[in-house]
Amino acid sequence: MFVDQVKVFVKGGDGGNGMVAFRREKYVSMGGPAGGDGGKGASVVFEVDEGLRTLMDFRYQRHFKAHRGEHGMSKSQHGKGATDLVLKVPPGTVVTDEDTKEVIADLVEHGQRAVIAKGGRGGRGNLRFATPANPAPELSENGEPGQERNIVLELKVLADVGLVGFPSVGKSTLLSVVSSAKPKIAEYHFTTIVPNLGVVETDDHRSFVMADLPGLIEGAHEGIGLGHQFLRHIERTRVIVHVIDMSGMEGRDPHEDFVTINQELEEYNLRLLERPQIIVANKMDMPEAEENLQVFKEKLKENYPIFPISAITRQGLRELIFEIADQVENTPEFPLVEEQLEDDSVNRVIYRHEHEGEQFIITREPDGSFVVSGDQLERLFKMTDFSRDESVRRFSRQLRTMGVDEALRQRGAKDGDTVKLFEYEFEFLD
Repeated sequence: MFVDQVKVFVKGGDGGNGMVAFRREKYVSMGGPAGGDGGKGASVVFEVDEGLRTLMDFRYQRHFKAHRGEHGMSKSQHGKGATDLVLKVPPGTVVTDEDTKEVIADLVEHGQRAVIAKGGRGGRGNLRFATPANPAPELSENGEPGQERNIVLELKVLADVGLVGFPSVGKSTLLSVVSSAKPKIAEYHFTTIVPNLGVVETDDHRSFVMADLPGLIEGAHEGIGLGHQFLRHIERTRVIVHVIDMSGMEGRDPHEDFVTINQELEEYNLRLLERPQIIVANKMDMPEAEENLQVFKEKLKENYPIFPISAITRQGLRELIFEIADQVENTPEFPLVEEQLEDDSVNRVIYRHEHEGEQFIITREPDGSFVVSGDQLERLFKMTDFSRDESVRRFSRQLRTMGVDEALRQRGAKDGDTVKLFEYEFEFLD
């Protein structure tokens, strides 16, 4: 089964907790703190495997959670970091954040990797908190929570040339005679229900990948027919080969077919029409095909090259293949994710600003209590060990530094008011 779009939940591993421990050795007075740090949580990493062709593996398992790091230990021993969870995806996979719609990664080359959900850092042990003023702190951190994401995986096939056209115009037949591909061919609409790829080689030993995409019909970009499921696969192609049934056997007008399909491509993505387009007048061995071709040329306003062929008798195929190869050579790739680099010849690491989210938000509940929430506050809360008084006091100081106390006062909080923070309730003291 061909699966080209799935929704998946991924979570990076939490960091290991830091430890509170002290040295207790014979003949060593005042040994001091010896609690180690927790290990780093594993990240969820996607890696391209050229042996895969679909996203089938993600259809039955849609939740992936990486392992957390080991907790810190006594004798100043740090916990071990967890090994990253590596998931294999086929070349051409685009990873998008479902909530923000941001493209996280566009994976096209074998072995290419992308970190999709980062693991949390390990919490610090009390060894890290020792100061001259507090040489024996009973204070440690819990591990940082791993990143959680709902993502959408889309497979967009890696083809240089895309065959488009109405059902039963001969796209599959054309692919089968110019390559070694063996698509299903039958005399009914929508015989092709998944994209088929084939490698085409010219007589002068140039080669390119051609994709036969399921037939488009009017309204495909709105979800009508099968074509809308596979329009995404044409986004990577450099050259569009528009196959038209010039015999008119289906009772349709060839020029209307051409206009309709181009409107669907434009409605789906305006940039698709920037690609070179070659018109293939197929089934020229049938009666009335020559007459229909002349009428088509008279109606055609665009200056696209037209190649009369017969996929069955192989008439005109050699000239068509050479023209496609020339267009592929002279057309640059159309990247799905545009990166602005001054010099493409220099390898650079691109750093993106990652929004940290709001520090905190204060709301009121019907009972008059205050509710404090926020991304950074939640991270701080989860890294605090509330079983130790010193950790609680540190958390209180951190809230004051963030401005939570002052913000509560401005919202009208008074002595004795209830402040809710996740599953805990506190009493506000001015």
